[in-house]
Amino acid sequence: MSVREGRQRQVRQGDAPALPVPMGLGRGLVLAAVFVCAACGLVYELELVALASYLVGDSVTQASVVLSVMVFAMGVGSLLAKRWCGRAAAGFGAVEVLLALVGGLSALALYASFAWLGESRSVLVGFSLGIGVLIGAEIPLLMMLIQRIRRQDPGGAVADLFAADYVGALVGGLAFPFLLLPLLGQLDAALLTGAVNAVAGGAVVLWLFRGDLSARCRMALCTANACVLALLLLAAVLTGPFEVAAQRAIYGSAVRHTERTAVQEVVLTGNGPKSLRIFLDGRLRVSGANEYRYHEALAHPAMAGRHRRVLVLGGGDGLALREVLRYRSVRAVTLVDYDPGLVRLARTDPHLVALNHGSQRDPRVRVVVGDAFQWLRTRAGVGRYDVVLCDLPDPGISRSAKLYSREFYGLAAMALAPDGRLAVHAGDPESRPEAFWAVDASVRAAGLRAVEYRVRGNWGFVLASRREPRLRLDARAPKLRSLTAASLRRAGALRADRQRHREPPSTLMHPRYLSASLP
Repeated sequence: MSVREGRQRQVRQGDAPALPVPMGLGRGLVLAAVFVCAACGLVYELELVALASYLVGDSVTQASVVLSVMVFAMGVGSLLAKRWCGRAAAGFGAVEVLLALVGGLSALALYASFAWLGESRSVLVGFSLGIGVLIGAEIPLLMMLIQRIRRQDPGGAVADLFAADYVGALVGGLAFPFLLLPLLGQLDAALLTGAVNAVAGGAVVLWLFRGDLSARCRMALCTANACVLALLLLAAVLTGPFEVAAQRAIYGSAVRHTERTAVQEVVLTGNGPKSLRIFLDGRLRVSGANEYRYHEALAHPAMAGRHRRVLVLGGGDGLALREVLRYRSVRAVTLVDYDPGLVRLARTDPHLVALNHGSQRDPRVRVVVGDAFQWLRTRAGVGRYDVVLCDLPDPGISRSAKLYSREFYGLAAMALAPDGRLAVHAGDPESRPEAFWAVDASVRAAGLRAVEYRVRGNWGFVLASRREPRLRLDARAPKLRSLTAASLRRAGALRADRQRHREPPSTLMHPRYLSASLP
């Protein structure tokens, strides 16, 4: 009988291997490996969810896709691991090498796909499947390794194994948003996790269970681990140039400022106010060439009437604020935006300041950094505003859906003066009519009367008040570049469409916007 056959027979018979440490310590080290592998596995999952939400949008759908595909793949991986149970140490070593490679490079691959191919859904599903299969193969193999050290009741072994697994998942789940993401960013966090995964898996197999491996197998695993670690290190060194190249592929060569704020990625391009473009989480939100069409349409119909006190929800770029401050009769404006980084750029970036006319520096303005929903919830009864403008992120992501809900508009209505007016950006009624009319239904469900209008550029809006609102411009309105009384009347020819689109209102319990984001 050969040495290899004898070793396989020893493993099948359950004979204890010759460990370099006492049996109890060896078992503890295996459970520690379970802990580390579980933490790394959950970081991979959260990394995929975060990147998918950022690159694709609709965080609820993307999280559902990633998690469901991974759970299915874990079941497949558990079945495939049965073939390696006779050589658990070698199988576990191979799985960890592959998992470190695939998981560590997953963020780079997704970002590269988005930047150069414009498509990341198929890559997302592919990595979810691959990582899920490898994670699923870990548990059966680790169970065999624990039983190799000391045979015990299967129920007790499973309890110990899953206890270490769940605690590791807790640590990984907390480390990702509170430690890895803010300190390292998405790309470096995935690379570091892959390196930790490779080191932990290699240490267990190549040191603790080296007696279960042939010389050729040990050499192959050592070489594979060294190559993976070297590749991850090289990728970490090149993440800076990679990000620059990817940003140029996405935004063009005129990228001037890139910043990952506490809320989103903000990218500014262009070398002047007219050429300035603002991208939030990879999507164009402001173009200096035509933004005035949007902001004039949002602000000026609502300003027709009393407007001494104005509330702007969102609009951290200061552009809607610019339009409000063109009225000398405005006495006080409160701006509430969730992103402190964008608010700061609106005050300090020279091109953005030139575009917003330094609106945040006006003494009539008070800027509040915070969540608009929570701010209204605590302050709605304190002040009464003549005008409320909702210049908010699109509702296609779960964190924004509440800002387009019936509950939110109910809070906004409480902040209105008796004859106050509310203006809401509601998207394009032609390309995404369901989302547009759901916004309209939500405003009406909050007890307000509304009129809808759309201006050139496919921007749709809802103007609402307690009384029937009228689409008009204030007699004291400043000279506008795109909006006139006649064009505003034409923009309001949407009443007939409401009869064809009877959408239900969106609520906190039943959001209606997560299937498609607004433009």
